[in-house]
Amino acid sequence: MSAEGTRILGVDPGTIITGYGVIDAQGSALRHVASGVISPGRDAAMPERLAHIHRGIEELIGRYRPHVLAVEEAFYGENPKTAIKLGQARGVVLVLGALHDLVVAEYSPRFVKQAIVGVGAATKEQVQYMVARILSLADPPEPADAADALAVAICHVLRPREVEPGRQSRGLTKAQRQLREHGIL
Repeated sequence: MSAEGTRILGVDPGTIITGYGVIDAQGSALRHVASGVISPGRDAAMPERLAHIHRGIEELIGRYRPHVLAVEEAFYGENPKTAIKLGQARGVVLVLGALHDLVVAEYSPRFVKQAIVGVGAATKEQVQYMVARILSLADPPEPADAADALAVAICHVLRPREVEPGRQSRGLTKAQRQLREHGIL
């Protein structure tokens, strides 16, 4: 990887399954490096699950040496207990990014789907399909948690950059232009 390239570790945090995806970005070229899941298991107590996630993400950071850690933000569901557990897993991941001096970026699930598929309410299958297309993979990434993590990493590359005052924002995707028109970006 040259000095101009960026390696991104995308993470879809969860206390039962945490998805991860590593991509290299050099200009507009994206390359799949690795993807998979960290599975602490349903039966482990929460401290053990969080420790398992910590060890897994730490090992990924050591192995792949990313420049950026892109993390999916928590979504607000109807179950507060689930949201709290998800927040704990996210906290472990975010702290590791800070401890390793990575650029840490967070994206909402809706924003990721909009950037990858063009629809904020896209299905998991649609995300998997588009991730495979964008990364030129023969098959959609499995499981869906790994595809979601790759989507978060890709989203980081596709996000609109800050535009200097008075300059046009060229290079935005159609989905990104729509988000900007609606005041989301």
